[in-house]
Amino acid sequence: MDTAELDVTEWVGRTETVHDALAAAQALAAAAMFDDRNLTDQAGNAIPPLWHWFYFLPRAPQSRLGIDGHPERGGFMPPITLPRRMFAGARVRFHAPLRLGVPAERHGVIHDVSRKTGRTGELAFVTVHYRIVQDGVTCIEEEQDIVYREPGAPVPPPERRPWSVAPPRASVREVNADTRLLFRFSALTFNAHRIHYDREYAMRDEGYPGLVVHGPLTAMLLLRLAEAQETERAHEAGRLARRVLTFSFRGVAPLFDVAPFRLLATRDGDHAMLEAQGPDGATALKAEATFGA
Repeated sequence: MDTAELDVTEWVGRTETVHDALAAAQALAAAAMFDDRNLTDQAGNAIPPLWHWFYFLPRAPQSRLGIDGHPERGGFMPPITLPRRMFAGARVRFHAPLRLGVPAERHGVIHDVSRKTGRTGELAFVTVHYRIVQDGVTCIEEEQDIVYREPGAPVPPPERRPWSVAPPRASVREVNADTRLLFRFSALTFNAHRIHYDREYAMRDEGYPGLVVHGPLTAMLLLRLAEAQETERAHEAGRLARRVLTFSFRGVAPLFDVAPFRLLATRDGDHAMLEAQGPDGATALKAEATFGA
């Protein structure tokens, strides 16, 4: 079906419910990937913020994967035929921590589907609202922005330029997202999109200069930096660290495994401003987080 003929409005309001036992295996694997030695597998322990992305995963049969590794279009998400699909942004509100080993359910509803023409060609936007419930309590509410687009021109390799001086008291981290990290994140999210692990496909078929770093991975690394900054500030002030209340991110440009990128976190009270910068110093992803009791 051609996107020009698709009545995208009929998908607005569609719903789905996904159940998950929130087993410890995914969280322990994620902790190993992030070098987090604090998490234990005791039932009832809190799952760190954003780690719900390792649960409630789609499990498309192998026979229903496209050549790019994405599941076939259709079902809950509209069958938009534009070939490039990206998790472009999200807004998350954490009401209560999810707990390991306690069954939960995620209720999804498509809020909006729209199309427009941009400088790179035709685009389609799908906004999905999710609500994660555990023991009858809404723990997380999230809006996700999924963008579909035409292939576009090949992306040139990034130029290495000196990064600008970080703002005073900013937390800074340089990241080398190598193939081991990208493979592990793809495995944990059951994401078969080949741009993250198949270098030949990513460069030949999709025109990238290397493997693409997952946007959600960059977002999670930024939030971990903000949490570490909060822990340090709390220690200096002689108080307990506050928990994450909200988090949002928006992808601006892709990052690749061919060069390091930089993460920055700056604070204004309980509000954290977060940014991932490519090797050329340009913004690749922007995010914000708030902390509170």
